[in-house]
Amino acid sequence: MRSLVVGVLAVVVGGSLLFRPFASLTLLLVLVVVGLVVMAAGRFAEVERPREPLDLLPAAAYALAALAVVLWPGSAVVVVVWVVAASLVVDGGVALVHAVRERGPGRITAAVRGAACIILGVLAVTWPDIASIVVAVVFGIRLLWLGLELVWAGVRGRVGASTPDGPRPWWRRSISLVVAVATLALALGLAGVGSLVANSTPVPDAFYTPPADVPSDPGQLLREADFDRAIPDDATAHRILYTTTGLGDEPAVASALVVVPRDAGDQPPPLVAWSHGTTGVAEGCAPSLLDDPFEAGAMFTLEDAIDNGWAVVATDYIGLGTEGPHGYLVGEPAGHAVLDSIRAARQVDGLALSDQAVVWGHSQGGHAALWAGTLADDYSPDAGVVGVAAMAPASKLTGLIANLDEVTAGSIFAAYVLEGYTRTYDDVDLGDYVRGAAEVQVEEMSERCLSGPGALLNIGEYLTQDRSVFDTDPTTGALGARLAENIPSDPIEAPLLLAQGETDPLVIPSAQQEYADQRCQAGGGPVDYRTYPDRDHVGVVAADSPLVPELLDWTAARFAGEDASDTCP
Repeated sequence: MRSLVVGVLAVVVGGSLLFRPFASLTLLLVLVVVGLVVMAAGRFAEVERPREPLDLLPAAAYALAALAVVLWPGSAVVVVVWVVAASLVVDGGVALVHAVRERGPGRITAAVRGAACIILGVLAVTWPDIASIVVAVVFGIRLLWLGLELVWAGVRGRVGASTPDGPRPWWRRSISLVVAVATLALALGLAGVGSLVANSTPVPDAFYTPPADVPSDPGQLLREADFDRAIPDDATAHRILYTTTGLGDEPAVASALVVVPRDAGDQPPPLVAWSHGTTGVAEGCAPSLLDDPFEAGAMFTLEDAIDNGWAVVATDYIGLGTEGPHGYLVGEPAGHAVLDSIRAARQVDGLALSDQAVVWGHSQGGHAALWAGTLADDYSPDAGVVGVAAMAPASKLTGLIANLDEVTAGSIFAAYVLEGYTRTYDDVDLGDYVRGAAEVQVEEMSERCLSGPGALLNIGEYLTQDRSVFDTDPTTGALGARLAENIPSDPIEAPLLLAQGETDPLVIPSAQQEYADQRCQAGGGPVDYRTYPDRDHVGVVAADSPLVPELLDWTAARFAGEDASDTCP
């Protein structure tokens, strides 16, 4: 009876962890503690008399693990990972000892059980990063496994008592082995998934390592190579490495792609400088490293640009591909990287590009495009910027980060901001803004790209959050001050096209309208602010968006030297 009760409880808790690991971080921790207590009771119930110290070791390990999680809740995720892993390895080790000692049919079951437990324990700490959702799944499997064994033992005991005579059917003797084999298969499957995730983020190759003799002047081409991944048939492409300027006039290096029409005609093609949207903040998240470098950063108009006879240069920014840090939504280095990519593209052997350029950017790239516009005249007048188009730009940064708690998967973008600002500014400290239990998750999310298998773990991490990752208002203190100073507010002399979807949940339309009004008051060139009904953050730049033909016409007018429209009062 005792085995049956403990088994049912283990099945319930294990099933909750396995099938609903994302309901809440708080609930996750509670379930793990309860599960560890149940595991301790279950493993104790399995021990046959006379009880040997070795057989009591797994129960003791699970009990101590539960106590550790309760005693150190401030760093609960880290504690859970290690204590669950240790208790599973202890459990598996004891089972392997029995497999060596025993003689008979139980030997195989003990060996399979031991191998499965040890693999699950090792997975908890060798997953691509320390993910609480993985621990939930790993521990949920082990609990469910124990529960099924105990429930079966309880049922088998009752049936066996009523039919004492005769041998038990083979399937009754084999149920523990079947469950153990199934668990081992699941553990091996998880190991395969872990390997896939670990290898999902590209690793920059030697191309991205600058040579020993890097020129001190920004905008100098260091290296170029042919590129053919996801490039239109009627175009050729090059990958380039060039010099630029980081924050505070620090020399830096960035990479980019240059795409040109195969048949450019008699005149050198003008240049569109594309500033990509968010792809992540880790080095491997550079668009030039990803499978689809342009769509990864929300550029769905590459073929349109090529069809119009324009060349395209697309920077990766500093710290993506090249050595970091990547200052996510830090304006000055992003603007520099855009402008210097224009200069460097014109130095590629065999290419003849015009001295005119229009900057396009979306989301994070819209923020970079605005900064490129404010910096162009003083930093790089030779870039020849004749227009700036910013689509759903991250313009009002303080308002943007304050709204992230209301946005689906907003904690992922919060992690990117926190990573970028804490690595860029010495006075911004992660611990000053993020609650202790969420710090590990924030660090994990910042290590994964926004697309690919790793993105699924990011979504899982987001779903485990039962409340904001922040315990201090991010618009206050050093972080708030740094966000405010990275709002692109200086005049932009070139004509500006500012586009916004009216159903955008990330960049709020009302905040963008406020920014457009401020941009009108800042002086500079004409401002053309356009909004698009029924278009959200990415939808505003999708291939079927009404913005696309308008953007192409507006850009063609800039290259033709026509007067730009102005919606400012």
